[in-house]
Amino acid sequence: MLRCVRRIALSALFLAICLPAACSGQSGGGGGGYRTFTDSRGRTVQARVLDVDGDEVTIERRDGKSFTLAISAFSQADQDFLRQPAQSAPAAATGRDWPRFRGPNGMGISDAAGLPVEWDQNRGIVWKTALPGAGASSPITFGDRIYLTSYTGYFVPEEPGGSLEQLQRHLIALRLDDGRIVWDKAVAAKLPEEERIRDHGFAANSVAVDAERVYAFFGKTGVFAFDHEGNQIWQADVGSKTNGWGTAASPVLYHDLVFINASVESESLVALDRKTGAEKWRARGIREAWNTPLVVTAASGREELVVASQGSVLAFEPASGSPLWSCKTDIGWYMVPSVVAAEGVVYCLGGRSGTAALAVRTGGSGDVTGTHRLWTSQKGSNVTSPVYLDGHLYWAHESREIAYCVQAATGEVVYEQRLDRAGQFYASALSADGRLYYVARSGKTFVLAAKPQFEQLAVNDLSDRSVFNASPAVAGNRLLLRSDKYLYCVGP
Repeated sequence: MLRCVRRIALSALFLAICLPAACSGQSGGGGGGYRTFTDSRGRTVQARVLDVDGDEVTIERRDGKSFTLAISAFSQADQDFLRQPAQSAPAAATGRDWPRFRGPNGMGISDAAGLPVEWDQNRGIVWKTALPGAGASSPITFGDRIYLTSYTGYFVPEEPGGSLEQLQRHLIALRLDDGRIVWDKAVAAKLPEEERIRDHGFAANSVAVDAERVYAFFGKTGVFAFDHEGNQIWQADVGSKTNGWGTAASPVLYHDLVFINASVESESLVALDRKTGAEKWRARGIREAWNTPLVVTAASGREELVVASQGSVLAFEPASGSPLWSCKTDIGWYMVPSVVAAEGVVYCLGGRSGTAALAVRTGGSGDVTGTHRLWTSQKGSNVTSPVYLDGHLYWAHESREIAYCVQAATGEVVYEQRLDRAGQFYASALSADGRLYYVARSGKTFVLAAKPQFEQLAVNDLSDRSVFNASPAVAGNRLLLRSDKYLYCVGP
């Protein structure tokens, strides 16, 4: 009874904190250490952490008012953030960390301020590091390090020769302040592999990082955990199949688990033990899915692990892998974009023609197509993932040179604007500092105002005679941009 009363009190306190702030779910604007916190029922508030004392945290809202409440009042992702160790190797975790694909919440949103608007090869480059090999994986940061992957030995752009027997993936650690490579660990490919990977090569999966380990997924070669000094801790096998489009889904960390979308390798979603790599559960039937899963919170407070598969969006109980619900997409193609979520609704893009986007309310059971699917649209993208901001979805189409803004509640298009001479986009959208950043494969970055009126602020060209497939990362007031040749740090 006492526990129930305390739960009600915590819920009421969080509601009192959030309502006066007129918060909107998953807003990415602002700076000064502020971030979007979510409670166990999906309500959000923009605040910064003043102090963590045991099981309690003191936060300050944007209007200057501070509150102390139990860490257990927050979503599990925020609990993990608040309880992360104060010290880690190689350095302390900070609020500016970008520890997984698409950032702390997996949705391409940063609360950083002072980010650059204009740059090129001759200005705004803090440092530029030549990479040992090509790749499409995105930069990941933790403390004073950057982690990313590449591949060498075979099918490297502008490098003739090589053989599958020489194919290696590399996990690379770099210094955040100057881009110097600290260590480079090579992992030989488990053969046979695909003789050709269309468009992006053999290193498209971004890593995930916590205070103890770096987790890398190299397709049929396996899932690896390294410590921050580059020592291998464990290796796990999640399947042996390959595909001409390669493998691309990135690891997701949750409690003591690592989630791996092994659709390519075994048509499975696999949960591994963080410490040992032992398999904890496996959900099958994940077909034609190259996207990275997302843990979302339903209105009831239930957490759901969501992944887009061919024909359906699927949700699982994160701890056990038990199926929760499925929703038909009416999309007849493979699914590459990762989902985003806000206020208990999941938004999904995918497909080359016909239905290309949908919204589905979480919290259901079984087939929820008729009860929880809110809308579908023929406006979408086959590769790039969107961002959600203040009731709108934003993204750039992968091949039509078009930037979209749609109403999240209805799917209605707010603007559909051509980006001049953009070429293709494979990188997913980034929302930060009141702006949208769209990185084209050519090396151009289109910077737009993050609002439902189209306003182009800048077009920045880093063309280096290679391809930019990676999504951008935020490091303090700087951006990290990766091509097949270089890693760039852009900022003041």
